[in-house]
Amino acid sequence: MELAKDISGCGIAGFINTDGERISGSDIVDSITLMKDRGNGLGAGFAAYGIYPDFKDFYALHIMYDDEQARKTTEEFLERKVHIEQHGGMPTRPIKKKRPIFFVYFVQPREQSTKGESEEFRIDESDEFIFKLVMFINENIDGAFVISSGKNMGVFKGVGFPDEIANFFRVDEYKAYCWTAHNRFPTNTPGWWGGAHPFSLLGWSVVHNGEISSYGANKRYLEMYGYKCTQKTDTEVVAYLLDLLVRKHGLALHTVAKVFAPPLWSEIEWMDDKQKELYTALRMVYGGAMLNGPFSIIVGFRGGMFGLNDRIKLRPLVVAKKGANVYMASEEAAIRYVADDLDEVYMPKAGEPVVAMLTDEAYEKVYGIKERTYV
Repeated sequence: MELAKDISGCGIAGFINTDGERISGSDIVDSITLMKDRGNGLGAGFAAYGIYPDFKDFYALHIMYDDEQARKTTEEFLERKVHIEQHGGMPTRPIKKKRPIFFVYFVQPREQSTKGESEEFRIDESDEFIFKLVMFINENIDGAFVISSGKNMGVFKGVGFPDEIANFFRVDEYKAYCWTAHNRFPTNTPGWWGGAHPFSLLGWSVVHNGEISSYGANKRYLEMYGYKCTQKTDTEVVAYLLDLLVRKHGLALHTVAKVFAPPLWSEIEWMDDKQKELYTALRMVYGGAMLNGPFSIIVGFRGGMFGLNDRIKLRPLVVAKKGANVYMASEEAAIRYVADDLDEVYMPKAGEPVVAMLTDEAYEKVYGIKERTYV
């Protein structure tokens, strides 16, 4: 008798070469496509790091437009707020279904507005400038959504199965040192182009299997800090919380993991005094950032990749290593399909983060600077 497969929702996959070697998108497409039964054609996507070496000093804005009017309005706005080094339509292949318009803009903040206008985004720190720019476009310009905004990275996502989205965006033609991917099986949120994974802000990108049942509390918490949740999917809050906790509050990723998936109060009671003080403080201060519900996530960021399960491990996550490559996926088969003779394969414990980083030499090679930014 053949047993029905428990697919536990969506499929996620990712890998990073810690030496900074750029790898074709074909491998990540093969890996996520192997888990096609984890999706239903309502959403898929990819995030890639290191794909724009000729523009590594510029923020790469990937923007999705519903129509030409949205594009015109957004471009008029961008011309007042940023220096646009280069822009154009993102390379795509023809498809039969109705789809939005996608453009990429390589930009840097202007020090002041043109035409003598007051500059609501005038600020010394460029990441904060771009953050506010993205929030403004997504909230205020009808039919325009910034789907990624980091340096030397980009997100490609939409409605379809992973192989369809990969073919549409010509993912096989890109090379990146880190790739993440998602195959979506929407539960309580709509399947639409902007609502597909990954969700991204600045250098952060998140793919997620599960459900963030704390979305309402997380959303209200983020709104106190100026974040606007406009893309109608619970996972959006994870990307914004990472930006808030790491970039703005200066927390290390291992600490963020204990905010997202903290020990139970019953576990904290049995800790030594130092640990009890730490975890009590984290739960008290960052209660609004705790993620409830079943989840496994893979996070791409500037210089690394991060994986995490919820605190009782209700969604699968497998980690593997081979030389300088680190892999994460919902299923071991998705890793072995693209990597033979693995050095190590394991499943991380509930709530225990896995962080893989570029070497210092690789980071300098990819980004042209020695000092890492906030991670």
